[in-house]
Amino acid sequence: MSGESCLHQPHPQAGPIVSVSSVPCPKTKTYGYRGAVGNKYVRLNVGGDLYYSTVQVLTRQDTLLKLMFSGKMEVFTDKEGWILIDRCGKHFGLILNYLRDGSLTLPKSRQGIMELLAEAKYYHIQGLVDLCQHAVQDNKQKALCVIPVITSPKEEERLIQGCTRPVVKLLYNRGNNKYSYTSNSDDNLLKNIELFEKLSLSYNGRVLFIKDVIGDEICCWSFYGQGRKLAEVCCTSIVYATEKKQTKVEFPEARIYEETLNALLYETLPVPDNFLLEAIRRHAHCCSHSEDDEAVELRDRVRRIHIKRYSTYDDRPLGH
Repeated sequence: MSGESCLHQPHPQAGPIVSVSSVPCPKTKTYGYRGAVGNKYVRLNVGGDLYYSTVQVLTRQDTLLKLMFSGKMEVFTDKEGWILIDRCGKHFGLILNYLRDGSLTLPKSRQGIMELLAEAKYYHIQGLVDLCQHAVQDNKQKALCVIPVITSPKEEERLIQGCTRPVVKLLYNRGNNKYSYTSNSDDNLLKNIELFEKLSLSYNGRVLFIKDVIGDEICCWSFYGQGRKLAEVCCTSIVYATEKKQTKVEFPEARIYEETLNALLYETLPVPDNFLLEAIRRHAHCCSHSEDDEAVELRDRVRRIHIKRYSTYDDRPLGH
């Protein structure tokens, strides 16, 4: 084992944890640290978690740890000789890595960064404090959801072919209509747009959502997986009134959720077989439920897949 490696495990028989600033209890010893020099091991009990490091690492920067292990501050040990530090040990391994290397890969979640920032401030590690604060500031300025708007067919092809995630595109262009709209068409067009925005907020980390406002249709959804088109849901049709034609915009919510579910299957390799996809489609089309009931059922299925997939990743939310 390297002299700068660490051991992280629960302490099976650790004595009571005593703060440096508190009065030591009878089961601990206090003294100015003179135990080891250079690359000799130091045994640390940080909030019940055990670590090995060296005096050389612990005194490398001007920090609270340097004061503790250069004899300028009293330290406490338990009956087995583990030096006690009354702090949470969750991120102490990251603290040691930063002291060794001068750099660090920060936790992915904002909460993890904030926890590490609190520890860096306690140990007076200014470089790590600055690193965490910059990361927190960058996260504040980063957009939560970015939706590209297509400006040309070539740009659309480039986005779809270059994306490793499934792609959902909504084309809407009210100006493409040659006739008057039916009474519910405007409301249904807005419902399609609202559903697109809702899905993009929920799945933006897993699916690329793009808008198309220059296409030839009035309202049309397209679904892509691994660079190829999987399905299309056109929401417009021409109906015949008493003396004139009218354009009707529909809101096929259940079908949209169904195709979104199919697209999510393309997140992982290998490509899902056609039998599975057709079974899902047949279930939706042959179901005797109403459109609203079917939409709710498919929406719940999409949500269950979302939760199941994310529960296997670190630092990702388990729900919406």
